[in-house]
Amino acid sequence: MKLSSMNYLFKQGIRNIWTNRIMSVASFCILMVSLLLIGFTTLFIANINSIVGGIENKNEVIIFLNDDIDEESIEQMGVKLENSENISSVTFYSKEEAFEEMKAGMSNAEDLFQYIGEDSPLPDSYRVKVKDIEKMSATLMEINKMDGIYTVKAPNDFVNILKELKSFISIISVTILAALIIVSLVIISNAERASVEMRKREIEIMKYVGATNSFVKIPFFVEGMFIGVLAGAVAAAITIFGYSELGKVLMQDTTLWAAFGVSGLININSVMWKIIVGYIAAGALISAVGTVMSTRKYVKV
Repeated sequence: MKLSSMNYLFKQGIRNIWTNRIMSVASFCILMVSLLLIGFTTLFIANINSIVGGIENKNEVIIFLNDDIDEESIEQMGVKLENSENISSVTFYSKEEAFEEMKAGMSNAEDLFQYIGEDSPLPDSYRVKVKDIEKMSATLMEINKMDGIYTVKAPNDFVNILKELKSFISIISVTILAALIIVSLVIISNAERASVEMRKREIEIMKYVGATNSFVKIPFFVEGMFIGVLAGAVAAAITIFGYSELGKVLMQDTTLWAAFGVSGLININSVMWKIIVGYIAAGALISAVGTVMSTRKYVKV
């Protein structure tokens, strides 16, 4: 197809938006609302996963060491723990540090500590955090193989609950998003079909005078893509502004987020460009393809 023909078809597609402005506005609104529903739901799910991830990072395994372990063995164990693939942080607590921490937490038990004396009755220990709780069992087996360990204390009940919670959230998230996407596609498809239905006479006339299928479809493709880009851009702006304002309100109480073990909602600046590109790409693709597909039965003249 010649460049002049492509230029004509592109201009025709843009002109059709104004010519059929009522249906264009309807398609724009439906597409924008659908994108907003999917976008806000995705952000909500992402924040839930972030909160669960913050709680997951609080899990801690305490490794109590034998009383007769020497300094060299302690250092070697520390190196092994740091090199472990599923361990994110390793902190050594000497028996003296652990004893001081206990005394600070039991300030009303001075008589008891006077009876015990100054020597710590507690063992040296390592406190490690696990990256992936799904691999907790394998990590614990790896730790227990090390020499010089008296016992290992792990939050197994907490891990099991958290694994079930993550699984439940994943299933619910996929189900909700799939349902929203399907419903949105059906609504958008019907809107595009109604828009094309109003111009079926125009399409039939073009076909009778010898227009090819591509010649008929390209203006509809341009029209749909332009509406989709516009709807995506507006939806992205609403999402970014709305999310930012909502974040300001929710972040007023930082104690709540500290209780969850997270710093707050996902920072909109860190995902802003993903939101903009995602909205515009999804809007353009869905609208353009939906509009062209709606013309299929009318080009068969």
